[in-house]
Amino acid sequence: MRGLVPRLENPSPFITRVPAVLQEDEFLQRWLTAFDLSIAPVVSVLDNLEAYVRPGTTPPDFLDWLASWVDVELDEEWPVEQRRRVVADAAGLHRRSGRADGVLETMRLVAGADAAVEISESGGTSWSTTAHGPLPGSADGAVRVRVTGAGGDPEAERRRLERAARRVVPAHIRIEIELTEG
Repeated sequence: MRGLVPRLENPSPFITRVPAVLQEDEFLQRWLTAFDLSIAPVVSVLDNLEAYVRPGTTPPDFLDWLASWVDVELDEEWPVEQRRRVVADAAGLHRRSGRADGVLETMRLVAGADAAVEISESGGTSWSTTAHGPLPGSADGAVRVRVTGAGGDPEAERRRLERAARRVVPAHIRIEIELTEG
């Protein structure tokens, strides 16, 4: 959270906004300095607002706030660069949610840059001019995610991947996560 920042100055001190005769009053100068100190971080944020709303430049403590704008849950254990990538790619991932390419990209982001991710899914789509035709895909209805070389604690990694998969895989589809060492 932003607060008082040592030696950060208000670019437009309040004392300069009062009539000249009052600018010489020592008590008023000290009193208005307190307001300058408290408003300086706000002015700084507003002057640099563009940097705060871009995932690549926002301060790390603002990433969770920015992630809430795009409905993404970030894991505190992820490195800052991975968290930035997830937030930056969120809008595109939401567009592809439920599709195989969206699931694959989501799992790649969650697993990290060093991991290899494979997705196999049993579904398919089709249309027919006759009723009761054969259904596409296999009958088991599952998405299998194989991650190689994810590193870290396997159980924590599995939970993280399952949590992310539940957000992008349709609710009626079973999810199977397989972690292998690479």
